[in-house]
Amino acid sequence: MAVTPSAAAPAAISASVSVDAGRALARIPATGVGMNVAVYDGNMNHPDVPGLLKDAGTGMVRYPGGSYADGYHWQTHTVEGGYVAPDTDFDTFVGTVRAAGAQPIITANYGSGTPEEAAAWVRYANVTKGYGVKYWEIGNEVYGNGLYGATWETDHHASKTATTYAANLVQYATAMKAVDPSIRIGAVLTTPGAWPDGITGPGDAMDWNHTVLSIAGSKIDFVIVHHYPIGNSQADLLSKPQAEIPGMAATLRSLINQYAGSNAPNVGIAVTEANANAYKNTSPNGLFAPDEYLTWMENGAFTVDWWNLHNGTDCTHVTTVEGATDYDDGGILSSGASCEPPLNTPFPPYHGTRMITKLGAPGDTLVRAAGSTPLVSAHAVRRANGDLSVMLINKDPANTATVTLSYSGFSPSAVTPTVYSYLKNATSIGSAMTGSATRQSVPAYSIVVVQLRR
Repeated sequence: MAVTPSAAAPAAISASVSVDAGRALARIPATGVGMNVAVYDGNMNHPDVPGLLKDAGTGMVRYPGGSYADGYHWQTHTVEGGYVAPDTDFDTFVGTVRAAGAQPIITANYGSGTPEEAAAWVRYANVTKGYGVKYWEIGNEVYGNGLYGATWETDHHASKTATTYAANLVQYATAMKAVDPSIRIGAVLTTPGAWPDGITGPGDAMDWNHTVLSIAGSKIDFVIVHHYPIGNSQADLLSKPQAEIPGMAATLRSLINQYAGSNAPNVGIAVTEANANAYKNTSPNGLFAPDEYLTWMENGAFTVDWWNLHNGTDCTHVTTVEGATDYDDGGILSSGASCEPPLNTPFPPYHGTRMITKLGAPGDTLVRAAGSTPLVSAHAVRRANGDLSVMLINKDPANTATVTLSYSGFSPSAVTPTVYSYLKNATSIGSAMTGSATRQSVPAYSIVVVQLRR
């Protein structure tokens, strides 16, 4: 009798992960998981948005939208040379953010604004309306103002130098803090290792970061970088959080320590834009998102703000990645374009980000987790009640990972753990009691969070 062979079972890779529950890296900030919104997005305040933001654990929302900020005039709700959608004004935005249980971070208009305009915004927000907006950036990617040859950022100042930006930054900080001394002011820096970091522009004696911080370092409360790693392949993209972020964060902390004086320990790091450069709506970016957020937080960032809530697409670069459709849409939710699923449908980065809520909550402690292979990333959290959770990200698109876990400073219960999973091309998060504290199976291109009891 002929026997029909069954389909071959997926191969497995072996990995080990050690968790040191006594080695704290950072506390999860309330503002850690952030999001960008833009005034050109007519759906930024859609009734579904607060719930979607809350479910993803969003604690910070950035407004009014990237480079638009340097042309945006809040009093008239207009953008020089740009489109402003209905119902995207500041008050409506704050209502959405409050309904989501988050807080705003505002980018004041440096490019076409004035310190007085920014101070008036602080007065309106925090004195007139009592919104208590704490975080204020001065400009967005100001180094794109032509100083280094690229001109994507509006800047009407006669001088485009880093020296000029720093001097004006001090004026902004002085004017804005005269209205509300409790606010925190952020300075735009170039991302370490990315263009134009390290280049001395005409009219400056040092590169952008050294110039800005040598002048304004004692007057600011946080520094700002953006992180859009260039992944030349899916595997390359997925390596970027571990390959790039620790060095970038260490460089920023060194600069802060060099120039911020006695206030250096209080100066934070904000990554106010982050996303992948490709595979934006498919499984690679779903794996990248939580790795990006958590690695930055482990290295001291108090917020990482994903670009963007809705970004849109012209439907001309639709591709297939790992069996799913990629629309080349930088939004975390569908904009409802003609080629896309319905408005506000979550893309994989949304689900990946939401997995962070299964790992821990603000105030819990990120602890060291080290793996034996770059194909499996690991993050661990010691919860406030003493329990432990571990996130395992399998970056192999074809093979299951069999992961052996060991612990220092924590003795897991023998009870079968609850395991949350976001599987390749899934549209939701699943859960089951499965595996053990010392052995877990992580399917190809998936994320699991193992919740362990003492």
